[in-house]
Amino acid sequence: MMIIDTLNTVSAKNMGSDTEAEKSIQKEKKKVISLAPIAKPLAGKKLQKRTFKLIQKAAGKKCLKRGVKEVVKSIRRGQKGICVIAGNISPIDVITHVPILCEEAGIPYVYVPSKEDLAQAGATKRPTCCVLVMLKPAKGELSAEDLQKLKSDYEQVADDVKELSTSVI
Repeated sequence: MMIIDTLNTVSAKNMGSDTEAEKSIQKEKKKVISLAPIAKPLAGKKLQKRTFKLIQKAAGKKCLKRGVKEVVKSIRRGQKGICVIAGNISPIDVITHVPILCEEAGIPYVYVPSKEDLAQAGATKRPTCCVLVMLKPAKGELSAEDLQKLKSDYEQVADDVKELSTSVI
């Protein structure tokens, strides 16, 4: 509440011009307000950064499923990984079944605040609702060195996500 009051006073003082600081504050305010009420466990800044780096590496190695349809299909087929879900999806009904599927399959999942950031990390321009980071590529195999690098980042993020989800419950 205190943040909103200060934002209102800052914007009231400078009605005509928007500085870079004000634009970034308004962007952050928009992100916070637009989060879905079911977006728990929500990744903190440090975990978000690690998760986005993992998604970038997985996208480069073709070990990533993007979108609700692909993620649900992969989970139902028994593929394992880490599910990353955007928290600012509207309507929320689009993704409400994904955490349930993840829990039934034993797949760790985490929410991030922005679908735009999730898409950017996944190397696509279109905003993405959710992604599934896997250790096996869709086609072919990874070299031992690439697999080892991806696996170490994957395990670190997976441990953080599992720790975060146990603290929420």
